[in-house]
Amino acid sequence: MKKVRWGVLSTAKIGLEKVIPAMQIGEYSEVVSIASQSLDRAKAAAKQLGIPQAYGSYEELLADDKIDAVYIPLPNHLHVLWTKKVLEAGKHVLCEKPIGLKTFEAEDLLAESKKYPHLKVMEAFMYRHHPQWQKTKQLVNEGKIGDLRTIHSFFSYYNVDPENIRNKAEIGGGGLMDIGCYCISLARFIFGFEPQRVLGKMEYDPKFKTDRLCSGLLEFGEHSSTFTCSTQLSPYQRVIIFGTNGRIEIEIPFNTPPDQPSRIWHQQGDKIEDIFFEICNQYTIQGDLFSQAILKNIEVPTPLMDSVKNMRVLDAVIDSAESGEWVKLSASKSPN
Repeated sequence: MKKVRWGVLSTAKIGLEKVIPAMQIGEYSEVVSIASQSLDRAKAAAKQLGIPQAYGSYEELLADDKIDAVYIPLPNHLHVLWTKKVLEAGKHVLCEKPIGLKTFEAEDLLAESKKYPHLKVMEAFMYRHHPQWQKTKQLVNEGKIGDLRTIHSFFSYYNVDPENIRNKAEIGGGGLMDIGCYCISLARFIFGFEPQRVLGKMEYDPKFKTDRLCSGLLEFGEHSSTFTCSTQLSPYQRVIIFGTNGRIEIEIPFNTPPDQPSRIWHQQGDKIEDIFFEICNQYTIQGDLFSQAILKNIEVPTPLMDSVKNMRVLDAVIDSAESGEWVKLSASKSPN
């Protein structure tokens, strides 16, 4: 069976511990090279994960004509820059979220990508591909909770390491960009269209200058989605979706363990059902779906325009928090 040959830019923790091992067991993905700005780090990562080729610069990896696609887990401020460079090198790109730091960056990348219609680009929102989210979307669309009314999501962890990239404002750190983007993405995914107004509230760490606590209210017509994310609270995550005749509660919505079954609760009327999902790895699924899009020359599961729309909401939350007022957005249908 033909597989897509992948290269990885950087030896970032998420790549080494989660994404690369998951892609290596994929049916359509093969990780053949890894690059770092340090050849020693690249060689160590390659040895650890059994990757055939290591490079001491990102440019060397991009020049390798044996590579079909590149996964980018670089810090947030480098996402757009290196996605463009990968496209210029004639390779497909799977880039970590968020796709950029501002809407204009995402829009610029979208325009640039249109110069390469034969290449695939996707933001790595892995959660959407997990069966628990596909089932949740199905239940909502089929009216199994009545009419969808509101969504509440919460995502937090505790990290006060000054060397951690999440605590460095100059490279796109902070809770909203790191984990709040999930809360916004899932609301748009479940509602199936864009919010019209956004209200945001942010609290900043006095030392790091990053947002350590962020809450938002997204107005979807007469309906809503609320979220809170934090980098300095007890680790927790949960999503609850409410309708006129039921609810869906997702136990571990984002960092779903790859070694144990996952679960959602579906309430319809007075009946509550536990729905379990077999063990799977959402990063493996993501890699294979993207690889299949390349092999079959079909659209990727999450088009780049969806990334632009998510970035617009992220910007609106920040603008609202700064002004203390609602920020209006233009309404349009969201890709599903």
